[in-house]
Amino acid sequence: MSLIQSLKNFPRQVRAFLEPNDLSKVAALYAHEEWPRLRFAHRYQSHFAPLKWKKLKILAIGVGGYEDHTIGGEALKTFKTYFPNSMIYGIDIVDKRYLEEDRIKIFHGDQNDESFMKDVFNETGALDIIIEDGSSANEHHIKAFYQFFPLLNEGGIYAAENIHHSYWPSLGQKWSDFAQESVMMQNWVNVGGSLDLNDPKTVMNMFKKLVDGLNYEEFLNPGYTPSYFDKNIVSLHFYHNLVIVYKGDNSEGSNFIENNTLQPFVLETLGVNSLDELELEFPEIDQKVDEMSLTFTSIKS
Repeated sequence: MSLIQSLKNFPRQVRAFLEPNDLSKVAALYAHEEWPRLRFAHRYQSHFAPLKWKKLKILAIGVGGYEDHTIGGEALKTFKTYFPNSMIYGIDIVDKRYLEEDRIKIFHGDQNDESFMKDVFNETGALDIIIEDGSSANEHHIKAFYQFFPLLNEGGIYAAENIHHSYWPSLGQKWSDFAQESVMMQNWVNVGGSLDLNDPKTVMNMFKKLVDGLNYEEFLNPGYTPSYFDKNIVSLHFYHNLVIVYKGDNSEGSNFIENNTLQPFVLETLGVNSLDELELEFPEIDQKVDEMSLTFTSIKS
């Protein structure tokens, strides 16, 4: 670090020293003119503060800086400073291993390469926090969540950043040709989002669907089989361009429903002997995600 940069950082270092529990202050230490500091630090603050002194394993998918060797790793350094007892892992499709230091380990590879990811998880084991900010493509965001969320420990946190790509449609080959010289622009023109706010192929709509799963025990739908995510997501927090998901045991039970049918006392109150007498039509609920969600679970177990 140059003398000029050190002088610029000095006020930030003072603020971070005086307020070490403020993630935004810590993130400011690693602000760069060409690469902003941890963008969602103010959102993470309330979620990460209770975990600050624990011994955690934290994985960041996407190290930052693209192919520029003068930037990148700002988030990893922020987390290393904020979580003094934790191990920080990073993954990037560009080789950023030169940024490794004590308590920061970086893997070079593609998050969509299952063989590579298996090697990563065999080394890291189960994780406590996963922050997904890698590929911009919606299909990659979705695949990452389905496959990586099960690797969290109980009480773990999964954060999906930059989900604004849900709302940006791919612009086709014509625009891809114009963007060939820029990795960033290549990502932007091939995101696979949609102008349709209800398009099931977007990552935002995946998360919207998971909200219903929080209440799967209230579904009046006999024969319904809860998914892995129904049973293991206890809360979702939505912010601008960010979704935070907590893992835990989601089995509190219902006051009126058991095994997705009405309890006997409810039927009696309604004056019927069985659910059939209510002549309800039960819709089919799509549950296609469980097979993908089990891709790496054997590593965790």
